[in-house]
Amino acid sequence: MRNKLIVGLQNQKLKLFSLFAGLCLQFTQSSAQDTLSLYDGAVPNYRHGQLAPLPGKLSPGLIYRVTTPSLEIYLPEKGMANGTGILICPGGSYKVLTYAGEGVAIAKAFAQKGVTAFVLKYRLPDDSLMVNKTTGPLQDAQRAIKLIRENAAKWQLDSHKVGVIGFSAGGHLASTLATHYRQPVIENRNQTSLRPDFLILVYPVISMQDSLTHADSRRNLLGSQPPADLIKLYSNELQVDANTPPTYLTHAGDDHLVDVDNSIVFYEKLRHQHVAAEMHLYPKGGHGYIFAKADWMTPLFEWMKNGKWLK
Repeated sequence: MRNKLIVGLQNQKLKLFSLFAGLCLQFTQSSAQDTLSLYDGAVPNYRHGQLAPLPGKLSPGLIYRVTTPSLEIYLPEKGMANGTGILICPGGSYKVLTYAGEGVAIAKAFAQKGVTAFVLKYRLPDDSLMVNKTTGPLQDAQRAIKLIRENAAKWQLDSHKVGVIGFSAGGHLASTLATHYRQPVIENRNQTSLRPDFLILVYPVISMQDSLTHADSRRNLLGSQPPADLIKLYSNELQVDANTPPTYLTHAGDDHLVDVDNSIVFYEKLRHQHVAAEMHLYPKGGHGYIFAKADWMTPLFEWMKNGKWLK
């Protein structure tokens, strides 16, 4: 019965995201100023194989497969840029990317505040496309922040003001980037810092442990029967240390898809490591509450102002 309930909630989530993504598309198509491929040559960890079939019915605003990972760049209006950059990781259970609603729309909101926004089109874990599907998304996130930092002057950025925001499973990817930066899974001869300067997590998947995880996200990333050491490695609440970036968390208490305890446990780990952290919990809203709560970014922008990432 519980599995049926979870599947039903996941389907409702995708339908909700698809509905709002379609609305977002009316305002966000062809809005990016530039698109940058993450890799000049061969994509690392890539293998040629027979691709799994896509769903018969594709929903607008969702991306179901990524073979060429990229950054879609949204610049503030001339004279408005404040030197801050943000990498955006859309969610989707590591199965799809909720690209319009949790990517493009978010980028436009940041650009209006003077923040240069980069929407990450990262590879979804897929055994038919990757030698090791578990590291694929993190490779793309690390490569993205490396490119942003190394090209900071091009986009008029302060290389010490580059953060990351992630939603749902994209929150797991963002928190992995923020806690695994000392272990590069990409080539980094320049020793460019892969650590985000700040971290924003929105109804995030944090843990891969049975008691907390979102089962679909874990299965898609780690496989159906992951070993204990892999579960521990990608349970990001266990990877927090004193150098984890300052963090903003937000979640709804009635989220029945990704338990709010993901955010609460991560916040507690940050607090005990004396990492600056702020958390906003809403009693109702469920998973994906941002699509129904227009002012959810107001306290986030205030937090960014206090951190000197926003003027």
